[in-house]
Amino acid sequence: MSTPESFGLEGKVALVTGASRGIGEATARLLARWGAHVVITSRKRDACEAVAGSIRDAGGSAEAQAMHVGDSDAIEAVFAGLDARDRAPHILVNNAAANPYYGPLAEQDLGSFQKTLDSNIRGYFWTTVQAVRRMRAHGGGAIVNVASINARRAAPGQGAYSLSKAAIVSMSESFARELGPHGIRVNAVLPGLTDTRFASALLEDDKLMQFMRRQIPLGRAAQPPEIAGAIAFLCTPAAGYVNGASWVVDGGYLS
Repeated sequence: MSTPESFGLEGKVALVTGASRGIGEATARLLARWGAHVVITSRKRDACEAVAGSIRDAGGSAEAQAMHVGDSDAIEAVFAGLDARDRAPHILVNNAAANPYYGPLAEQDLGSFQKTLDSNIRGYFWTTVQAVRRMRAHGGGAIVNVASINARRAAPGQGAYSLSKAAIVSMSESFARELGPHGIRVNAVLPGLTDTRFASALLEDDKLMQFMRRQIPLGRAAQPPEIAGAIAFLCTPAAGYVNGASWVVDGGYLS
């Protein structure tokens, strides 16, 4: 039976990538409300500090770190800095993503294709590897990878992004099998259309949105906190037997 303590994260350190806005920011704020010390990361430290400062002002615990997930050296540097202050994460939320190209997959240039893979696959992989090496020392941990419903149903004009999100689901399942014996749970959350700056090109297309609202039984885009709730739950002891799962949070779009 779940109790209020099942959702408590006191004494835990949670690192969230892409946490300066959108789903990442909403997730970081919720993890902090549940008691975690949250490491806010994205490419720009100033934007991270704005979120971290707001969390601290509200009575939570947070710090800001610049970390571009497409840069393996930057990832390693952040983890080394956390080690030096005895703040290695017990929780990792891989959320940062890139989608630099919109159009036919067969016409995509190799540079933008590679940028997509560097952030969305290699970045998730290497950040996970760094976290796992620390979580083993803690005796366990929780990792949530933010994928997309595009992993299940590729979207027109988003071929590279879609295939990268499918890879994240497969990666999550592989890590879950490998790391379960070490007490480390790995799950994926697959958001549907969400009202974020990342999705602004879609949200500002009136014709597309009219079509999308007809396809989504709830008739609207999600707000970031609605996705954050699923992510944060998977980080808590209440989800202690959830491992290798892919949770779709899409208002019924794929149903």
